[in-house]
Amino acid sequence: MGSGSNRIPLTLVVTLVPVAAALNIVGGTINGALKLPTFLDMIGTCVAAILLGPWWGALVGVITNVGGSVINGPIGIPFALANVAGALVWGYGVRSLGLGGSTIKYFGLNVLVALAVSAVAAPIVIFVFGGATGHSSDAITAAFAQAGQNLITAVFASNVIVSLADKIISGYVGLAIIQALPSNLTSGVTLPQQQGMSKVLVSVIGIVIGVAFLLVYMLILAPKPA
Repeated sequence: MGSGSNRIPLTLVVTLVPVAAALNIVGGTINGALKLPTFLDMIGTCVAAILLGPWWGALVGVITNVGGSVINGPIGIPFALANVAGALVWGYGVRSLGLGGSTIKYFGLNVLVALAVSAVAAPIVIFVFGGATGHSSDAITAAFAQAGQNLITAVFASNVIVSLADKIISGYVGLAIIQALPSNLTSGVTLPQQQGMSKVLVSVIGIVIGVAFLLVYMLILAPKPA
């Protein structure tokens, strides 16, 4: 199942899939409790998609949104499609397209994940939920609407902004987790090559960039009411 899955020990799959899904659910629950304008429910998806393959990552995404509905209600179930989209881009990006081969490529991959997830999630927000889901990011949508943008533009703009910050953070937290694992579990997976503290530094810088992106938007660039 997924790229290169025939070389992956079944024990790793059986262990990592539920752990990755649990990581997603816990991250999303904490994010919701703190009312952060991010999601943090795809870190495990990133890890599974890169280590196991895109379709295993997609399975983690589905388990996350369906299983998480027990805790957070059914609102997240339609967004399983967005989680799957992120898994496919992360998984194929690293394992088939070589987009994990350098720091710049990996950063760009996370941006591609954000755009792919937004392309799937924004229509769900618009057509299934009428433009608002009760998430903290609705405030950003409202800011665009108050600035004179129509609903579709406001939702897409809000979703892209939040998704860029969220997927950059998730991608680099996922990278830190992967690089902390024993090398025998990551053999055959090409990711930015750093040694020692450089591994930690790259992940920290990536996370800081994601957080800074959102803060700069919210504090400086947010549209003003028309």
